[in-house]
Amino acid sequence: MMDLSKILSISGKRGLFKVVSQLKNAVLVESLIDQKRFPAFAHDKISTLEEISVFTTGEDIQLKNVFKTMFGKQEGKPSIDAKSDDNALKTFFLEIVPDYDPERVYISDIKKIIGWYNLLVENNLLDFTEKEEEKKEPESGMNEEKKTGEEPVTEKKKPVAKKKRTRKSVPKNNEKTSKSKKPASQSRSKKSEG
Repeated sequence: MMDLSKILSISGKRGLFKVVSQLKNAVLVESLIDQKRFPAFAHDKISTLEEISVFTTGEDIQLKNVFKTMFGKQEGKPSIDAKSDDNALKTFFLEIVPDYDPERVYISDIKKIIGWYNLLVENNLLDFTEKEEEKKEPESGMNEEKKTGEEPVTEKKKPVAKKKRTRKSVPKNNEKTSKSKKPASQSRSKKSEG
């Protein structure tokens, strides 16, 4: 399944943005429209597509599930243009999310979702094939490697690093310490001179 946690929407900026790296006080993002990079700061209203959901008359639907339905209906191709007639957009969106709440989901939201979907398809960032392959495979522990692409996890105890005991070396009576102590009067006089 695709990872929408790395795709951002920034309030006041058109389009979507891909996280490039983490900076000290910001996130370096790249626009999916023109591939320009810039820092997005904490005061910018940033939302990951993973966090966004669509209001319905029942339980809200995650945006990735809306994208999955659109992807299936459009057979992986771009959908209707987001600048189409409002009625055409509402009709299309009603096919995708039949129980969306028209009182809380505005036409501007529908345009934004459809525009985002088209932008993700153009940039080949929507991939639902992994999820379908997982459903086709039988449920057994032997196929776990194929599902995740990783080796099956077996419980292995990690070796615990033993804490090193540090012993303070106590000098013997006849040995001198490595640091020579100066009389307190000498160290004070040097401080007062400097």
